[in-house]
Amino acid sequence: MSSSSRIPQFLSQMASILHPLLPPTPFYPTHLLSGSTPSTTSFPFSPASTPSRSLSPICGCCSSAPNSSDSLLSCSIPHKFQLTKPFTVPRRSAMALIFSSYIFSETNFHDGLALAQSSVGFREYIDTFDGYSFKYPQNWIQVRGAGADIFFRDPFVLDENLSVELSSPSSSRFKSVEDLGPPEEAGKKVLRQYLTEFMSTRLGVRRESNVLSTSSRVADDGKLYYQVEVNIKSYANNNQLAVMPQERVARMEWDRRYLSVLGVENNRLYELRLQTPENVFVEEENDLRQVMNSFRVNKVAA
Repeated sequence: MSSSSRIPQFLSQMASILHPLLPPTPFYPTHLLSGSTPSTTSFPFSPASTPSRSLSPICGCCSSAPNSSDSLLSCSIPHKFQLTKPFTVPRRSAMALIFSSYIFSETNFHDGLALAQSSVGFREYIDTFDGYSFKYPQNWIQVRGAGADIFFRDPFVLDENLSVELSSPSSSRFKSVEDLGPPEEAGKKVLRQYLTEFMSTRLGVRRESNVLSTSSRVADDGKLYYQVEVNIKSYANNNQLAVMPQERVARMEWDRRYLSVLGVENNRLYELRLQTPENVFVEEENDLRQVMNSFRVNKVAA
């Protein structure tokens, strides 16, 4: 049963539960307040249609109806002081109670309901102008003006991001990714490019890097892609201007994994880049590899 079809049923159930909790509408016997004798014609129904059970409220201190002569003689407390005080429930409070109860009951209806989203899933980005597409985690945000053709990053882990780089169509004439050589040679070129970009003019900065793996694959679009994984560690001195060597202690600034996917189409070289800290890569390796495997280069109409 859908949630929309359960709402009227739930409201009806809540009304049946709340109704007994509300005090009855007070009944004021006019003959007790005025001192007059009750008239037999004061009720809107004839004696023949009167049910066998008395419709008058029962007095709390006697078992008979308050408009009977026996109860008036036997009860020592005047009935006009035993009348129920009018009681009202604020409409806003009642509605808040009903809907809050409905929300919690809906949680019980769905045993698999989780308080937090268990999986972020993926979205697909398609660039029809430049001719490429890939999937990325749907909670990642796009950053404009980052220098790449497209740039996404994790909003919580700022060192985790992806970008796409394209070669210039006027200065490159790639026919295949094999123009870079075998995957091992392409991996060395990718590493050199990273180190060139990370060159620093700070004193005491040192980088350690190595190619972790290189591979090639033919995707479902029939095109050949290279995949390259490198690790780069950055070290810096805690006191760059110290005179004595023992005062210049090198400490690791960051340790990152860089994943690149290379493809050629439209006479251009396309590179999908993924950057993530090594400790994060251990936890999210499967998701990051899905992003790598989703990268495609597409023919652009002239």
